[in-house]
Amino acid sequence: MATTTQTQPTDAPAQQGVILSAAAAREIQNIIKQQELDADKIRLRVGVKGGGCSGFSYLLDLTEAQKDFDEVFEQHGIKVIVDPKSLLYLNGTTVDFRDEIMGRGFVFQNPNATSSCGCGSSFSA
Repeated sequence: MATTTQTQPTDAPAQQGVILSAAAAREIQNIIKQQELDADKIRLRVGVKGGGCSGFSYLLDLTEAQKDFDEVFEQHGIKVIVDPKSLLYLNGTTVDFRDEIMGRGFVFQNPNATSSCGCGSSFSA
């Protein structure tokens, strides 16, 4: 009796998830401490929603709510959760934090974005 083994195509995208920089993780940890949240229960939800000047807007939220279908990535002691639909647009995205003269805030480096707006908070794919 012959057996058949199915293999994944070599051109299938690798599951990289959402990458959290060390600077972004430090800022998240500072926010958790400032807001006196339970660091063991809190998660960073990263997502996208329709809207913004380029078509999609990025979402960041500290939450204790994690759904069964969420993908979980732990980096620098922070649990990052992403819903499957958002992950289609965010796979391989790095979330960084910058504190510069011109401003401070979270920055998204998204390899899936074909264009982004000047403020960096929305993109198109």
